[in-house]
Amino acid sequence: MRSRALLTAAAAFALAAAGAGAGAGLYAAIGPEKTKTVVQETTTVDHSQPATAASGLSINAIYQRTYQGVVDLTVTGDQGLSPFGGADSRAEGSGFVYDEQGNIVTNQHVVAGASSITVKFWNGKTYTGEVVGSDSSTDLAVVHVSAPSSLLHPLTLGDSDAVQVGDAVIAIGSPFGLEGTATSGIVSAVHRSMQAPNRFIIPNSIQTDAPINHGNSGGPLIDGAGRVIGVNAQIQSDSGGNDGVGFAIPSNTVKSVVSQIVAGKTVAHAYLGIRVEDSLSPQGAGVVDVVQDAPADRAGLQPGDVIVKLGGTTISSGDDLSSVIDSKRPGQTLSVTYVRDGKQHTTTVKLGTRPS
Repeated sequence: MRSRALLTAAAAFALAAAGAGAGAGLYAAIGPEKTKTVVQETTTVDHSQPATAASGLSINAIYQRTYQGVVDLTVTGDQGLSPFGGADSRAEGSGFVYDEQGNIVTNQHVVAGASSITVKFWNGKTYTGEVVGSDSSTDLAVVHVSAPSSLLHPLTLGDSDAVQVGDAVIAIGSPFGLEGTATSGIVSAVHRSMQAPNRFIIPNSIQTDAPINHGNSGGPLIDGAGRVIGVNAQIQSDSGGNDGVGFAIPSNTVKSVVSQIVAGKTVAHAYLGIRVEDSLSPQGAGVVDVVQDAPADRAGLQPGDVIVKLGGTTISSGDDLSSVIDSKRPGQTLSVTYVRDGKQHTTTVKLGTRPS
């Protein structure tokens, strides 16, 4: 079993990873401040266009359309609050401009426990950022900066559901503090699962071989038409450096979560209250644990049950179950079909609100 860890400038936090093989670790792509480079221009586009399209744009053309919308974040953390380790410790990540009001999208783990945030734009200008809100269940956060409109070049969010294996992508960010760095590759896989900082699953994540390293966290993964299809968050690695297996939070998750944060809402996720393991059964999601008095417990589900259908959707894996729950709202009532002792049963469950 691989361990999942959030690595920052000074500390690592181990998290359990379900269903992975032995040997490597999964790391958040955030790291220490180092020497920096500055580069330049983008086109502002709206947030509603589809993600894919064989546009024929070169890597340089994609970069020129987008790099002015990518920012570097230097974060100072308070001792005892920040994952960075010590008092007044510093770490560096990436982000991108979401709208013309100065809202910046990044990872929650980049700004967790921050006492101060400095946002640097493509031309070297820096401004103080303030956290608007964050969601540890999806590892997303919004930082607001009062910068002139001439520096605010929002990037387009594409449709991550339309992304296919083999699509060309580039990542822009600040690996090892080298802001404005572009790397390229392809979409290696879709519908992967990442573990969020609060240990819940982020479903439908995008896997890429575009090199991502410490400092890329929170930066955009961009498709061949210059649209953001994901937020770079973690890498799978034996060494802690790039081994060609990176993961991004899908843009459709970003649309849903960030729009709520910007609107001043608290992001709420539906909650069933079980832990599942695919290896228990080839036909569905096998229940390993049931949280006492959680919705699943009140619905009568037990360890050993195999969930094969939820809300009319066939469940063939734990990822399927996570995706369905993630698409629902707290308070919704769904039918659950499960197998126990070789017999199929159906009950109903009222979804709760995911604890933090």
